Amino acid sequence: MRRVVRLPVVAGLVVLLAAGVAVVLATSGSPQDENPFVGRDLYVWPASAAAAAAADATGDDAEELERLAGTPTAVWLTPEAHGVDMVGDFVGDVLAGAGDDVVVLVVYGIPDRDCVGVESAGGLPPGPYTRWLEEIREALTGSAVVVLEPDALATAEDCADPDERYALLRHAVALLRDTAPVYLDAGHSAWIAPEVMAERLVRAGVEDARGFSVNVANYQSDADELGYAEQIRDTVPGAHYVVDSGRNGARATDEWCNPPGSRVGVAPAAVDDDSALDARLWIKPPGESDGRCHGGPDAGVFWPEEALDLLAAA
Repeated sequence: MRRVVRLPVVAGLVVLLAAGVAVVLATSGSPQDENPFVGRDLYVWPASAAAAAAADATGDDAEELERLAGTPTAVWLTPEAHGVDMVGDFVGDVLAGAGDDVVVLVVYGIPDRDCVGVESAGGLPPGPYTRWLEEIREALTGSAVVVLEPDALATAEDCADPDERYALLRHAVALLRDTAPVYLDAGHSAWIAPEVMAERLVRAGVEDARGFSVNVANYQSDADELGYAEQIRDTVPGAHYVVDSGRNGARATDEWCNPPGSRVGVAPAAVDDDSALDARLWIKPPGESDGRCHGGPDAGVFWPEEALDLLAAA
Protein backbone atom coordinates (compact mmCIF):
# COMPACT_ATOMS: atom_id res chain seq x y z
CA MET A 1 0.00 0.00 0.00
CA ARG A 2 2.89 2.37 0.52
CA ARG A 3 6.51 2.77 -0.44
CA VAL A 4 8.84 3.14 2.57
CA VAL A 5 11.78 5.52 2.50
CA ARG A 6 13.42 5.55 5.92
CA LEU A 7 14.28 9.09 6.93
CA PRO A 8 15.94 10.43 10.06
CA VAL A 9 13.55 11.84 12.63
CA VAL A 10 14.42 15.47 13.20
CA ALA A 11 14.47 16.42 16.87
CA GLY A 12 13.56 19.81 18.24
CA LEU A 13 11.71 22.67 16.61
CA VAL A 14 10.23 21.98 13.20
CA VAL A 15 10.14 24.37 10.25
CA LEU A 16 7.84 27.25 11.09
CA LEU A 17 4.95 27.99 8.77
CA ALA A 18 4.15 31.19 6.92
CA ALA A 19 2.44 32.77 9.90
CA GLY A 20 5.67 32.39 11.85
CA VAL A 21 4.06 30.51 14.73
CA ALA A 22 3.03 26.98 15.53
CA VAL A 23 -0.49 26.12 14.49
CA VAL A 24 -2.90 25.62 17.39
CA LEU A 25 -6.12 23.80 16.70
CA ALA A 26 -9.34 25.69 17.29
CA THR A 27 -12.22 23.22 17.56
CA SER A 28 -14.46 24.72 20.23
CA GLY A 29 -18.01 23.37 20.31
CA SER A 30 -17.51 20.51 17.87
CA PRO A 31 -17.05 16.72 17.91
CA GLN A 32 -13.33 17.44 17.67
CA ASP A 33 -13.13 18.65 21.29
CA GLU A 34 -13.03 15.38 23.25
CA ASN A 35 -11.36 12.00 23.00
CA PRO A 36 -14.19 10.02 21.34
CA PHE A 37 -12.96 6.66 22.63
CA VAL A 38 -12.84 7.23 26.39
CA GLY A 39 -15.59 5.50 28.33
CA ARG A 40 -17.01 3.73 25.28
CA ASP A 41 -16.60 0.34 23.66
CA LEU A 42 -15.18 -0.10 20.17
CA TYR A 43 -17.60 -1.75 17.77
CA VAL A 44 -17.05 -5.29 16.52
CA TRP A 45 -18.61 -5.37 13.07
CA PRO A 46 -20.27 -8.79 12.63
CA ALA A 47 -20.05 -8.64 8.81
CA SER A 48 -16.24 -8.32 8.69
CA ALA A 49 -14.16 -10.42 6.32
CA ALA A 50 -12.58 -12.10 9.34
CA ALA A 51 -16.00 -13.16 10.58
CA ALA A 52 -16.84 -14.63 7.18
CA ALA A 53 -13.53 -16.52 7.10
CA ALA A 54 -14.12 -17.86 10.61
CA ALA A 55 -17.54 -19.16 9.58
CA ASP A 56 -15.94 -21.08 6.71
CA ALA A 57 -13.06 -22.51 8.76
CA THR A 58 -12.95 -25.58 10.98
CA GLY A 59 -11.07 -26.77 14.04
CA ASP A 60 -8.24 -24.68 15.47
CA ASP A 61 -8.26 -22.36 12.46
CA ALA A 62 -11.89 -21.46 13.13
CA GLU A 63 -11.14 -20.76 16.77
CA GLU A 64 -8.24 -18.46 15.91
CA LEU A 65 -10.17 -16.62 13.22
CA GLU A 66 -13.12 -16.20 15.59
CA ARG A 67 -10.72 -14.57 18.04
CA LEU A 68 -9.63 -12.17 15.32
CA ALA A 69 -13.22 -11.53 14.24
CA GLY A 70 -14.08 -10.63 17.82
CA THR A 71 -11.48 -7.86 17.95
CA PRO A 72 -12.69 -4.38 16.90
CA THR A 73 -11.30 -3.24 13.56
CA ALA A 74 -12.12 -0.32 11.30
CA VAL A 75 -14.73 -0.44 8.55
CA TRP A 76 -13.32 0.82 5.26
CA LEU A 77 -15.40 2.90 2.86
CA THR A 78 -14.32 2.71 -0.77
CA PRO A 79 -16.27 3.85 -3.83
CA GLU A 80 -15.50 0.53 -5.50
CA ALA A 81 -17.45 -1.33 -2.82
CA HIS A 82 -20.00 1.35 -1.92
CA GLY A 83 -20.50 4.00 -4.55
CA VAL A 84 -22.23 7.36 -4.36
CA ASP A 85 -25.70 5.78 -4.48
CA MET A 86 -24.90 3.12 -1.87
CA VAL A 87 -22.48 4.51 0.69
CA GLY A 88 -25.04 6.45 2.75
CA ASP A 89 -27.24 3.41 3.29
CA PHE A 90 -24.22 1.25 4.09
CA VAL A 91 -22.86 3.69 6.67
CA GLY A 92 -26.32 4.11 8.17
CA ASP A 93 -26.75 0.34 8.55
CA VAL A 94 -23.34 -0.09 10.18
CA LEU A 95 -23.91 2.73 12.65
CA ALA A 96 -27.42 1.54 13.46
CA GLY A 97 -26.01 -1.86 14.37
CA ALA A 98 -23.32 -0.31 16.56
CA GLY A 99 -25.64 1.47 18.97
CA ASP A 100 -23.47 3.47 21.37
CA ASP A 101 -20.25 1.63 20.45
CA VAL A 102 -17.62 3.60 18.53
CA VAL A 103 -17.30 2.71 14.84
CA VAL A 104 -14.02 3.66 13.17
CA LEU A 105 -14.75 4.45 9.52
CA VAL A 106 -11.90 4.78 7.04
CA VAL A 107 -12.76 7.08 4.14
CA TYR A 108 -10.64 5.89 1.19
CA GLY A 109 -11.75 7.19 -2.18
CA ILE A 110 -9.74 10.28 -3.08
CA PRO A 111 -8.85 10.92 -6.75
CA ASP A 112 -5.61 9.26 -7.87
CA ARG A 113 -5.62 7.05 -4.78
CA ASP A 114 -2.38 5.14 -4.12
CA CYS A 115 -0.61 6.86 -7.00
CA VAL A 116 2.74 5.62 -5.65
CA GLY A 117 2.17 2.02 -4.56
CA VAL A 118 -0.54 1.34 -7.17
CA GLU A 119 -1.75 -1.82 -5.38
CA SER A 120 -4.80 0.11 -4.11
CA ALA A 121 -5.12 2.42 -7.11
CA GLY A 122 -8.55 3.87 -7.80
CA GLY A 123 -10.78 6.47 -6.21
CA LEU A 124 -13.26 8.92 -7.69
CA PRO A 125 -12.96 12.06 -9.84
CA PRO A 126 -13.27 15.29 -7.82
CA GLY A 127 -16.98 15.95 -8.41
CA PRO A 128 -18.23 12.45 -7.60
CA TYR A 129 -15.79 12.31 -4.69
CA THR A 130 -17.38 15.35 -3.11
CA ARG A 131 -20.86 13.90 -3.60
CA TRP A 132 -19.69 10.62 -2.08
CA LEU A 133 -18.39 12.50 0.97
CA GLU A 134 -21.71 14.32 1.28
CA GLU A 135 -23.56 11.01 1.34
CA ILE A 136 -21.23 9.78 4.08
CA ARG A 137 -21.76 12.96 6.09
CA GLU A 138 -25.53 12.66 5.92
CA ALA A 139 -25.34 9.14 7.39
CA LEU A 140 -22.92 9.89 10.25
CA THR A 141 -24.07 9.75 13.86
CA GLY A 142 -22.42 10.16 17.23
CA SER A 143 -21.09 6.61 17.01
CA ALA A 144 -18.69 7.39 14.16
CA VAL A 145 -15.03 8.34 14.10
CA VAL A 146 -13.42 9.03 10.71
CA VAL A 147 -9.87 8.23 9.61
CA LEU A 148 -9.49 10.29 6.46
CA GLU A 149 -7.69 9.02 3.37
CA PRO A 150 -4.72 6.83 4.30
CA ASP A 151 -1.61 7.70 2.26
CA ALA A 152 -3.19 10.79 0.67
CA LEU A 153 -0.85 13.28 2.33
CA ALA A 154 2.22 11.06 2.27
CA THR A 155 1.89 10.67 -1.51
CA ALA A 156 0.50 14.12 -2.27
CA GLU A 157 3.61 15.57 -3.86
CA ASP A 158 4.11 12.46 -6.01
CA CYS A 159 0.60 12.50 -7.47
CA ALA A 160 -0.64 14.40 -10.49
CA ASP A 161 -2.22 17.44 -8.78
CA PRO A 162 -1.04 18.12 -5.22
CA ASP A 163 -2.96 21.40 -4.92
CA GLU A 164 -6.21 19.68 -5.82
CA ARG A 165 -5.52 16.95 -3.28
CA TYR A 166 -4.93 19.39 -0.42
CA ALA A 167 -8.08 21.30 -1.38
CA LEU A 168 -10.15 18.10 -1.47
CA LEU A 169 -8.87 17.00 1.93
CA ARG A 170 -9.55 20.42 3.44
CA HIS A 171 -13.06 20.27 2.01
CA ALA A 172 -13.53 16.75 3.38
CA VAL A 173 -12.56 17.88 6.88
CA ALA A 174 -14.97 20.81 6.63
CA LEU A 175 -17.79 18.51 5.50
CA LEU A 176 -17.33 15.87 8.16
CA ARG A 177 -16.13 17.77 11.23
CA ASP A 178 -19.55 18.78 12.50
CA THR A 179 -20.78 15.20 12.68
CA ALA A 180 -17.75 13.07 13.62
CA PRO A 181 -14.22 13.38 15.02
CA VAL A 182 -11.80 13.35 12.09
CA TYR A 183 -8.20 12.10 12.00
CA LEU A 184 -6.28 13.03 8.85
CA ASP A 185 -3.81 10.33 7.90
CA ALA A 186 -0.16 11.29 8.38
CA GLY A 187 1.68 8.26 6.99
CA HIS A 188 4.29 6.81 9.32
CA SER A 189 7.71 7.40 10.84
CA ALA A 190 9.69 5.66 8.09
CA TRP A 191 8.18 7.60 5.18
CA ILE A 192 7.86 11.40 5.43
CA ALA A 193 9.90 13.59 7.79
CA PRO A 194 7.72 14.97 10.62
CA GLU A 195 8.23 18.64 9.79
CA VAL A 196 7.21 17.99 6.18
CA MET A 197 4.15 16.02 7.22
CA ALA A 198 3.16 18.75 9.66
CA GLU A 199 3.13 21.30 6.83
CA ARG A 200 1.01 18.97 4.69
CA LEU A 201 -1.44 18.40 7.52
CA VAL A 202 -1.87 22.14 7.93
CA ARG A 203 -2.47 22.56 4.19
CA ALA A 204 -5.14 19.85 4.46
CA GLY A 205 -7.04 21.52 7.30
CA VAL A 206 -5.87 19.65 10.40
CA GLU A 207 -6.70 22.69 12.52
CA ASP A 208 -10.38 21.85 12.00
CA ALA A 209 -9.97 18.14 12.75
CA ARG A 210 -9.44 16.18 15.96
CA GLY A 211 -5.93 15.39 14.70
CA PHE A 212 -4.19 12.72 12.68
CA SER A 213 -3.52 9.00 12.36
CA VAL A 214 -0.17 7.24 12.01
CA ASN A 215 1.00 3.80 10.87
CA VAL A 216 -2.23 2.97 9.04
CA ALA A 217 -1.69 -0.32 7.19
CA ASN A 218 1.99 -0.31 8.11
CA TYR A 219 4.32 -2.10 10.48
CA GLN A 220 6.35 0.52 12.37
CA SER A 221 6.80 0.13 16.12
CA ASP A 222 4.73 1.93 18.72
CA ALA A 223 7.83 3.70 20.00
CA ASP A 224 8.74 5.02 16.55
CA GLU A 225 5.18 6.15 15.84
CA LEU A 226 4.71 7.92 19.17
CA GLY A 227 7.96 9.79 18.64
CA TYR A 228 6.97 10.71 15.11
CA ALA A 229 3.54 11.94 16.18
CA GLU A 230 4.95 14.07 18.95
CA GLN A 231 7.37 15.73 16.55
CA ILE A 232 4.50 16.53 14.19
CA ARG A 233 2.83 18.16 17.18
CA ASP A 234 5.72 20.61 17.49
CA THR A 235 3.95 22.44 14.67
CA VAL A 236 0.35 21.42 15.44
CA PRO A 237 0.44 21.20 19.25
CA GLY A 238 -3.33 21.00 19.63
CA ALA A 239 -3.62 17.91 17.47
CA HIS A 240 -4.41 14.53 18.97
CA TYR A 241 -3.63 11.26 17.22
CA VAL A 242 -4.34 7.55 16.92
CA VAL A 243 -1.89 4.75 16.11
CA ASP A 244 -2.65 1.68 14.01
CA SER A 245 -1.26 -1.17 16.11
CA GLY A 246 -2.95 -3.95 14.15
CA ARG A 247 0.22 -5.39 12.63
CA ASN A 248 3.14 -3.80 14.44
CA GLY A 249 3.83 -6.45 17.05
CA ALA A 250 7.14 -7.46 15.45
CA ARG A 251 10.18 -5.33 14.65
CA ALA A 252 9.76 -2.38 12.31
CA THR A 253 10.44 -3.17 8.66
CA ASP A 254 11.18 -1.35 5.42
CA GLU A 255 8.74 -3.65 3.62
CA TRP A 256 5.19 -2.36 3.27
CA CYS A 257 3.59 -5.22 1.34
CA ASN A 258 2.78 -8.36 3.37
CA PRO A 259 6.20 -8.57 5.06
CA PRO A 260 6.93 -12.06 6.41
CA GLY A 261 7.24 -12.44 10.16
CA SER A 262 4.69 -9.78 11.07
CA ARG A 263 2.34 -10.17 14.00
CA VAL A 264 -0.56 -8.34 15.55
CA GLY A 265 0.26 -5.58 18.01
CA VAL A 266 -1.35 -4.11 21.11
CA ALA A 267 -5.08 -4.70 21.24
CA PRO A 268 -7.24 -1.72 20.26
CA ALA A 269 -8.27 0.48 23.17
CA ALA A 270 -8.74 4.07 24.25
CA VAL A 271 -5.86 5.89 25.93
CA ASP A 272 -6.93 8.15 28.80
CA ASP A 273 -3.71 9.48 30.30
CA ASP A 274 -3.87 13.20 29.46
CA SER A 275 -1.52 12.67 26.53
CA ALA A 276 -2.25 13.52 22.89
CA LEU A 277 -2.63 9.81 22.05
CA ASP A 278 -6.37 9.12 21.90
CA ALA A 279 -6.28 5.38 21.11
CA ARG A 280 -4.48 2.44 19.65
CA LEU A 281 -6.68 0.99 16.91
CA TRP A 282 -6.64 -1.83 14.41
CA ILE A 283 -7.34 0.38 11.40
CA LYS A 284 -6.11 -1.94 8.66
CA PRO A 285 -7.85 -5.20 9.58
CA PRO A 286 -5.18 -7.86 10.20
CA GLY A 287 -5.43 -10.55 7.56
CA GLU A 288 -6.37 -8.22 4.71
CA SER A 289 -3.70 -8.29 2.02
CA ASP A 290 -1.53 -5.31 1.11
CA GLY A 291 -1.37 -6.51 -2.49
CA ARG A 292 0.04 -9.17 -4.76
CA CYS A 293 3.33 -9.73 -3.00
CA HIS A 294 4.71 -12.61 -0.92
CA GLY A 295 1.92 -14.77 -2.31
CA GLY A 296 -0.90 -12.44 -1.29
CA PRO A 297 -4.16 -11.75 -3.12
CA ASP A 298 -5.27 -8.30 -4.31
CA ALA A 299 -5.06 -5.44 -1.82
CA GLY A 300 -7.91 -5.50 0.67
CA VAL A 301 -8.82 -9.16 0.10
CA PHE A 302 -8.90 -11.22 3.30
CA TRP A 303 -6.11 -13.80 3.35
CA PRO A 304 -6.80 -16.46 6.00
CA GLU A 305 -3.32 -17.96 5.89
CA GLU A 306 -1.73 -14.58 6.60
CA ALA A 307 -4.24 -13.86 9.36
CA LEU A 308 -3.36 -17.14 11.06
CA ASP A 309 0.36 -16.39 10.72
CA LEU A 310 -0.11 -12.96 12.32
CA LEU A 311 -1.93 -14.52 15.26
CA ALA A 312 0.48 -17.45 15.63
CA ALA A 313 3.49 -15.13 15.70
CA ALA A 314 1.89 -13.16 18.52
